[in-house]
Amino acid sequence: MRAPSANQLPDYPITRLPDSRAASLIGRAARLELVFERRRGRTILAHAYVEPPFRIGQSFAIDDAAYVIVVCAGPGVFAGDTLRQSIRVERGARVVLTSQSALQAHPAGTLQDFRMAGLQEGQVEGPSCRVAIVRHEYQVAEDAELHCHWDPVIPFAGAALVQEFDLALDASSRLYWSDALMSGRASRGEAWQFRELGHTLRLHVGGSLKYLERYRLTPADRAVTRPWVADEANYFATTLVHHQRVTSAEVEALHRRLETVNGARVAADLLEPQLMVARVMASQGPAFATARAAIRGALLDAVFQNPALAGRK
Repeated sequence: MRAPSANQLPDYPITRLPDSRAASLIGRAARLELVFERRRGRTILAHAYVEPPFRIGQSFAIDDAAYVIVVCAGPGVFAGDTLRQSIRVERGARVVLTSQSALQAHPAGTLQDFRMAGLQEGQVEGPSCRVAIVRHEYQVAEDAELHCHWDPVIPFAGAALVQEFDLALDASSRLYWSDALMSGRASRGEAWQFRELGHTLRLHVGGSLKYLERYRLTPADRAVTRPWVADEANYFATTLVHHQRVTSAEVEALHRRLETVNGARVAADLLEPQLMVARVMASQGPAFATARAAIRGALLDAVFQNPALAGRK
């Protein structure tokens, strides 16, 4: 077999995948595809395709689980960006995913900004040019387990972002999920100064929709700081768990335990057998981080019975 020339990529499967993006869209439209499989008693990353600004580091082993940190190597997302993640966890595999840092959503641009960036007329007209779009899709097969713990999204003043998370589980699979949102750079006086934020979180189990969280915030049109909306909180998180050990007694114990977290409002509820949700609100970052850590630690200990799955960055 003849060695490749200096200007020729090695003939690996990843180099044969099509990338049809125009040069002007590289870094603005990107996808990440990961497939995990169980082989010889452990989970491996069987397939990976990553376009900049996405990047993944080495997969580490935590017992039989694969632990991967997903990196967005750019400065964040801007209006007109579309970032897509597709994760598949095959039968019997166990995966722990986390982000390297918070995702920053930058101010929306004007049509002139897009033309100056080199985009063509057809690429800047329409509603998608004024918002950043982040879409995640997850498929968790029979007897597989997925843990996702994401750092907060930070929408800067003037930002416009739409984020969608779609999770599809087999009835026998297990899930820990936690996503988070900040009101903005509150310490700089930018709380609730983003232009708009759309959020959708869907969870299907065995083909049936079990949880749907959907909202659209436009602070300029409707005050968000009212007592029955965000009140004084600047940090928010949702945690979902699907596991056979999720019972009403476990959820009640977690709810009572979290009432003692100072500086945060926390509630946990059993949606149906094996499925629970917990929500966190806090005005300050340290109390928020403490509450999220307490939720995760309690669930890894009592439900998943493996505290090591928290991993380390």
